Amino acid sequence: MSVFTHHVFVCGNVREPGHKRGCCDPEGGQALKDAFKVELKKVGLGPLARANHAGCLDQCEHGPVVVIYPLGVWYGGVTLQDVPRIVSRTILGGEILVDLQIPDGCLNNPRCPHRAGEPRSTPGA
Repeated sequence: MSVFTHHVFVCGNVREPGHKRGCCDPEGGQALKDAFKVELKKVGLGPLARANHAGCLDQCEHGPVVVIYPLGVWYGGVTLQDVPRIVSRTILGGEILVDLQIPDGCLNNPRCPHRAGEPRSTPGA
């Protein structure tokens, strides 16, 4: 088997409704991860790219969160509708989608304004 060209980690952390940090997979069904698997297979990347369920990625306020390696790009607020363009534009095309990207300054930063419960309102914010 060849090494993977891309690895997509999809946060599947589940918290109780109304938790102050939010929840990446409120239904607990891993629908987002499954959508990535289907889309990767659809574009012929099934054996070369892998989508995996991940535990908490600690970026809860930006959820649902997806991180793609080897690009090291973190996306937040990802929906099922975003999956085809992430696969086509980021995984196949190498393009960073700024409207979904979690800014580097927010990653692992307890002072990120989103940790105070402010919604993401601007692209890349």
